[in-house]
Order: sequence, then structure tokens, then C-alpha cells
Amino acid sequence: MDKILIIDDKHAILESLEMFFAEKGYRVFTADCGKTGMSLYKHHAPDVVILDIRLPDTHGISLLEQIQALEKPSKVIMITAFQDMETTIQAMKLGAYDYIHKPLDVDKVERAVERALYTLKIDRETPQAAEMTRPPNPEVIIGRSDRMGHIFKTIGLLSQNRAPVLIQGETGTGKELIARVIHRNSLFAMEPFITFDCSAVVETLLESELFGHEKGAFTGATQSKEGKIELAGNGTLFLDEIGELPLIMQRKFLGFLQRNEYDRVGGKHPLTSRCRIIAATNRNLADMVNSGTFRQDLFFRLKVVMIQVPLLVDRLTDIPDLVGHFLRKINWELGTDIFSLEKGVLDRLTAHTWPGNVRELENVLVEAVVRARGKVILVDEIENILASNYPITTTRLTTYSLPHMEKEHIRTTLDRLDWNRSETARVLGISLPTLRKKIRKYDIAPSGR
Repeated sequence: MDKILIIDDKHAILESLEMFFAEKGYRVFTADCGKTGMSLYKHHAPDVVILDIRLPDTHGISLLEQIQALEKPSKVIMITAFQDMETTIQAMKLGAYDYIHKPLDVDKVERAVERALYTLKIDRETPQAAEMTRPPNPEVIIGRSDRMGHIFKTIGLLSQNRAPVLIQGETGTGKELIARVIHRNSLFAMEPFITFDCSAVVETLLESELFGHEKGAFTGATQSKEGKIELAGNGTLFLDEIGELPLIMQRKFLGFLQRNEYDRVGGKHPLTSRCRIIAATNRNLADMVNSGTFRQDLFFRLKVVMIQVPLLVDRLTDIPDLVGHFLRKINWELGTDIFSLEKGVLDRLTAHTWPGNVRELENVLVEAVVRARGKVILVDEIENILASNYPITTTRLTTYSLPHMEKEHIRTTLDRLDWNRSETARVLGISLPTLRKKIRKYDIAPSGR
């Protein structure tokens, strides 16, 4: 039987809450002051404490601190008639599970107690993760899928040369990380790795930023400045969003690639560079060549080796490894220790569409860790985060029947899992026979057939 301790100086609240929770089957203890409350706490070890902020002999925050200092603290729900920003922040900072304002809505209190008990149960059932002694490697590519294995092989081949590389992939797929791993595994790994975002600099300054300038080359050039190519030395220059480079700069950059020579703006003597060029884009450069917005000769110069980074939904089998890696990284950076997942979390993450790819997955996990009320990330919390990031739109929903939406969801999941029916059934939370019946019912076939 779950035990609840209620500490409040208002006897009407004590009586009403005691009666309500006792009828629900809980064992309830009550105290009208802090001293009695702590005595009952130490004697009965309640699972949940409902604690008033203002007590006749102490402050609720002080009791919260005492409880949180214990080896296995209860879940504490703070209640107050005074809506004080600073106290609310302090309570949550110290580990309160929830903070509810008076007059109390008993249904709201009950929901908070139920959530607290469930979180406590999951925490107690989950083995504690080993303490981290060193930070995880920030420059490691996670994945065991065939597509990622092909990328790893390509990186290995690139490690022995300075061939230009073009990395294409949607936003958030990890293009810069791949560039950094290529550099780190090269023969010139100790040389600089310089990044340049072609979309982040105004067009009039692009040439100066890339090639550098001499003193007096233009108004405001009060001193000479090295460009990104010069700063890269014998290392790597990573050009992000190369598709945003204007045509005139494309021509000038092509000249550098052809001769390994360039001029600072206002310079009189050409400079040379042996840096490796790695370019990245979330656009299709071949389509841009066809439309005349990207030079064909530059495209061919850049794509000596091309790496196409897959979408996260095209490598769903990598999600468990990615989640483990990100949790280690996030907990190290935030100073937290939330490494465990409730059963079902990975299935929910695998079923998501991930328009933001790997970066979105990491951001969702950061929010889940920050919002966690225990040592385990719960399915409900993941659901809430995904729902808040992608609210259901009411527009055009009338054109879709429930069977139509079910059919499309099953078909999409099958396609993303390469029509692995057993894995699809697991992700959808249905049995394999049920999945087969629905495939026949809706006449579902792989996309493209």
C-alpha cells in the first residue's frame, strides 16, 4: 500500500485530503507542523509528501531540503496559497516533484500523486547507471546501419589523401561532424580545421572573409586580415552551405581549386594553400547546376568524393545507439545522471518522423533530461515533448478518414523499416498477425510499386 504524508497547518485541508486519499486505498498520515511532519516521515518513510510552503514552526522549503538530503527521498509535492515566483523556482530547483497553488483542485492533486508514485516506482525498478568518469567523445559518428557503414568506409579511404569532399544531406543529419571526423583521421589531423558558413556572411564581405584582404583594400580595412583559406594552412577548410555561394564567388573559388593559388583583396602577390576542401549543403547541387544557379565545373571539382548523409528515418536501427550516446553527452554537460528509459520510449522515438533528423533527436533528449522528475525518462514525457514541438493542425484534417490515416501510417512505417514486418509490428505496438491482416485489408504495397 502506497503511503502519503500530508503536512499543512490548515486542518480542513488535512481532513479533506486524508479522507479522499484513504478512500482511494492509500495509507495516509497527517501533520500540522514541520516538527511532527518530519517525525512521521522518519518513522513511516512515505512514498509521497504533500507539503505546505508556510508552516507555523518552519518553512516548507527547509523541510524539502531535509527530505532531499536523505538517501532515498520521497517525491514531494509543494502546495501554497501564495503564488511566489522565487519560491516556486527554489522549490523546483531543490527537487520538488510538483508545485500546486491553493485553493486545491483535488483531481489535480490526485494526478500529481499518481504521476509521482509512478515515477518513484520506475526509479526503484531501474538499476542505477554507472557513474561517468570522463566525457564522451564529441567527435564520433554513431551508427551501425548499412548506410552509415558505407560512410565509415569512405572516411577510411579519405584518410590517406587530400581529395576534395562534397557532403550532401538534410539539415540536422550531421554533415559538419562527418567533416570533422574526416579531418581527425587524416594524415594532417594536427593542422587547423576551419569552418566557414557561406550563408552567414553578406555577399559584399564573402571575398574578404574567404581570401583575406590587405590594409587599405577598401573603406574600413584598417589592417591586413587573413582569410579562411589562409587560416586553414595545411589543414581542412569546411565550407558549410556551399550552395549559398553567389555565382561570382563560385568562379573565384573555382580558380583557387584549379591552381591552389588565390589573392587577398587588394593583394599584389598570389598566395598558395594545400588545405583540403570539404563542402557541405542541404541542397541538391545537381539540380542547381541544371537550373543555372551553381557552376557545373565547380560542382565536378567539389564532388571528387561525395558523401550522401541519410535521413534519420532511413536508419531507424541506429536510434538506440544514438540515444545512449546523446544521454551520456547530455548528462556530462548538464551535470545530471538521467541515463535510463522507461520501456516503450525507444519504440516511440523510432515511430517518430524526425524532420529535424539527428539534431532534433538530441534536442528532444535534452528537453527530456531537463524535465525529468526522476532518474528515468518516461514515455509520457517524450509524448508531451513531441506533441509540443509538432502540434496537431486542424487544417485539411477533414479530408482524411481514420482508416486512411491508419493505412498511411502503416505504409510509411513499413517503408522506413525496409518492410521488416516483425520490426514494424513491434514499433506500431501490434501483433504480427494483426499487421498482416491490415496489410491485406488496406492493400498496402511498398512505395514505388
